[in-house]
Amino acid sequence: MTKLFATTALVAALALPAYAVQPAEGETLAENQTYTFWLLDAIKSLDPAKNTDVEGSDVLRSLFEGLMNEDARGAMIPGVAESYDISDDKLTYTFHLRDAKWSNGDPVTAGDFVYAWRRVVNPETASEYAWFIELMNVVNATEIVKGELAPEELGIKAIDDRTLEVTLTTPTPYFVKTLSHPTTFPVPQQVIEAEGDAWTQPGKLVGNGAFTLASHNLGVDITLTKNPGYWDADNVLMETVRGVTVNDNNVALTRYQAGELDRVQIPAGQYPRLKEEYPDEAVSIPYACSYAYVYNLSDKGPEALKDVRVRKALSLALNRDIIVNNVLQGGQKPATTWTHWAIEGFEQPETELATLSQEEKTARAKELLTEAGYGPDNPVEVTLQYNTDESHKKLAIAAQQFWKPLGVNVTLNNVEWKVHTDRMQNQDFDIARYAWCGDYNEASTFLDWFRTDGYNSGKWSNAEYDKLMADSKTADDTTPLYTRAEEILAEEVPAAFVYHYAKVDMINPHIKGLPTENVLNTWYAKDLYRLAD
Repeated sequence: MTKLFATTALVAALALPAYAVQPAEGETLAENQTYTFWLLDAIKSLDPAKNTDVEGSDVLRSLFEGLMNEDARGAMIPGVAESYDISDDKLTYTFHLRDAKWSNGDPVTAGDFVYAWRRVVNPETASEYAWFIELMNVVNATEIVKGELAPEELGIKAIDDRTLEVTLTTPTPYFVKTLSHPTTFPVPQQVIEAEGDAWTQPGKLVGNGAFTLASHNLGVDITLTKNPGYWDADNVLMETVRGVTVNDNNVALTRYQAGELDRVQIPAGQYPRLKEEYPDEAVSIPYACSYAYVYNLSDKGPEALKDVRVRKALSLALNRDIIVNNVLQGGQKPATTWTHWAIEGFEQPETELATLSQEEKTARAKELLTEAGYGPDNPVEVTLQYNTDESHKKLAIAAQQFWKPLGVNVTLNNVEWKVHTDRMQNQDFDIARYAWCGDYNEASTFLDWFRTDGYNSGKWSNAEYDKLMADSKTADDTTPLYTRAEEILAEEVPAAFVYHYAKVDMINPHIKGLPTENVLNTWYAKDLYRLAD
């Protein structure tokens, strides 16, 4: 076996904790080390096997720790794994674990990872992210998720308490990149078996992260406090981290300006003004998330959307330049693909969306709807559903206006996040606002979403697309496969891709350690510290 380290950063990390928080020379730390950030919606679950939300992942990365973490640029660095070996055929990874402890004092063992991963793929858990272990290409994951094999057949085993072995079905270049995702985090078997679903409650949750759960008032706030038993606790400066739920982004901005929040998303259209007024606080950086209007193509979906000409017309008619330049105004980019433009190694194909002017796209949209038998005299009737947020509302109104001249009558339906996601998972919608944020920095993190057995809330299915994504798992060069996959999405239009995100925030200049060069925007509370006023 060849001895490997994840990155040169990992080599340095083994010598000394170079990735730990290091205030710059001349910086004076505040006595009160607290960080308060904004949450748009309630965190649905603190169970790593059941979380599906970006906000939930942000919190879980402080309560738990996986085999690997990410540094400020997104490179993989040690988490619970101090190092790992890869077999010559690149199918077997052997991880060597550090001396880490759970927050109740028990040791973190290789068996905790085995239990956690088996639990994710076990159909009885009903994990919405079971597919993530499949795309990692762990042996037997797909068969277990389908109920064809027992969870014990998963390609992960504990050689001893400090040695974990994972076997893959095929060499997977991005495998290590997946190991900072909460789905792969260890969980405490004894606590879960003793407490059942209540194990994530304050006072019961046992984690292995740099912080512990002090309180969680669903839809109100969540508070974490420093874990003195964390293996690197000496290098953690932040003492208290608090997330506050505010459904109205404008209200959240007001609370930021009143000093109640240290970080908040800038409402649509306000970045230029705030950047001018607060140049040291308003930031916009690329963020690997894509915003789309997903079409329900299941049997429950509207008949009109079964016609690809209607789907394509709706997509072409969206004036993305107006959306990003006039409505959002925060450095976002029009989306002509599902994969975010900043993903490492991704090449965008030439499509109608990418090459035609908006005038040409609108004319083509009218032609397509006419061909499909629709127009002002026979309008398409659809409902556009979105979750509560002023930006989503503005974009939905804009879409409604872009589509109306074509002969498309759109009813807008605003619901809370949990209701929104539940309806999407059950295909109880016509068109739904959705966004996908990359789980790792490679195009498949986006493209796997549309596999027939992927997350794929609209239930679109295409055999060629599925084969491309399957073939990409073993391909030496994935670029032509990913390009063709995006071309199929452009031809079949299972969703109207709207824009690629930028992370547009107001950040208290006294808060240091938040990443600005990681396109996934993965942040860890253990890396943060607060400067004195």
